Amino acid sequence: MTTQKPTFNTADTVARVRGYLEGLQARITSALEDIEGPQSQGGARFRSDAWRRESGSALQGDGITRILEGGRVFERAGCGFSHVSGPRLPPSATQHRPELAGAPFEAMGVSLVFHPRNPYVPTVHMNVRMIAAGTGAAGTDAAGQAGQGPICWFGGGMDLTPYYGFDEDAVHFHRACRDALAPFGEGLYPRFKTWCDEYFYLKHRNEQRGVGGIFFDDFAELGFEQSLAMTQSVGDAFLGAYLPIVQRRMHMGHGEREREFQLYRRGRYVEFNLVWDRGTHFGLQSGGRTESILLSMPPLAAWSYQREPQPGSPEALLTERFLQRRDWI
Repeated sequence: MTTQKPTFNTADTVARVRGYLEGLQARITSALEDIEGPQSQGGARFRSDAWRRESGSALQGDGITRILEGGRVFERAGCGFSHVSGPRLPPSATQHRPELAGAPFEAMGVSLVFHPRNPYVPTVHMNVRMIAAGTGAAGTDAAGQAGQGPICWFGGGMDLTPYYGFDEDAVHFHRACRDALAPFGEGLYPRFKTWCDEYFYLKHRNEQRGVGGIFFDDFAELGFEQSLAMTQSVGDAFLGAYLPIVQRRMHMGHGEREREFQLYRRGRYVEFNLVWDRGTHFGLQSGGRTESILLSMPPLAAWSYQREPQPGSPEALLTERFLQRRDWI
């Protein structure tokens, strides 16, 4: 398939995409508060932190960081919306598009990571985003010349990171991912599933981060409208992919052993986000808001030197069966 380079150059388009993303953030955080339950029973609520980078700074724009901490179900859950522009794309965004090095850009998206309290509930990550680069995104092009409008592309996906694995959870999550992509081409799910397996991989540990899901980046081949519709379908599928798993596992009994293992595995999550994640690098390299960029960090994590699980244990099964690239459907 020939890759298209869709452009947009109207305020209406920006407003439409922004409106969708703000609505998605609101729907997801509201659903989590419903799972948390009444505050009188220990259910937590999201704190909403609106922010703005004023004209004159290297990065301009605004966003809303919504963070829930110390909840009954979620120990920490962050869901952020941001809409920023800048004079020069950071290196993390141009490694696959060298022709745009130094171009002005505009980016908006929703990104979330939820860290549950119960070790049997998996951590989840999801994000959907749009990036435009070139004339019209934040002024002139890299050479200071007028152009034909910005090139626009999309990225995102979702992935599941269990501490104790269950086949039915992995299958459910992957089916939801497949179904979200099906209307846009039968080849997208296997392609994005492989992309996810390859991306969420800790090279320094020779280990997968979790059971995967889907991931895509620099995506524009369906044209602007269909590429946007596909990205929205992924965002809309998130709650149906994750919440049934939460509801199945959130009341399972656990003790100190499971908690200790959860914190140990969270350490791997921190390692990936700080060492390998392009989204983290993009935010920090572009001068973004550090508190919002690092909302994915768990409240507690632990490390052990050369820790090996007992053979035949549920902890060993995580590595042997679930942290392997496989077809879950």
